[in-house]
Amino acid sequence: MTRKTKLSLIGLVAAVAIGTAGYAWAQAGDPALAAAIAAGQVGEQADGYMGVAKPVGGDVRAAVEALNIKRRAAYTDQAAKHGVALREWAATIGCQTLSNRVRPGQAYLLPDGVWRVKDASPIALPSTCG
Repeated sequence: MTRKTKLSLIGLVAAVAIGTAGYAWAQAGDPALAAAIAAGQVGEQADGYMGVAKPVGGDVRAAVEALNIKRRAAYTDQAAKHGVALREWAATIGCQTLSNRVRPGQAYLLPDGVWRVKDASPIALPSTCG
């Protein structure tokens, strides 16, 4: 099995196993974080983690950090189970999240380091998402 095929299969498994849950972590349980996502202050990154796109309060920054700690723990577990590097697993989730979970008006970050706001069209995913 080629590396690309393996990562494609991982992406499918990841979307089912973690993708929805990971996004739900950002949406449920923390109204300040949900509001910051809706306002485009924080958003998803291609590396599989959430980041801060605009200045936010300490409570939102702490919520982003807490979410990323949870994601890293889940990614670490799944990467080990599937025999891939943590970074590869997280990036695969990032690609799935960018293509399936980011809604219009929400911020996202590609590997070029530029924060963007999603419009109605699909996100032009980085070549690493192949």
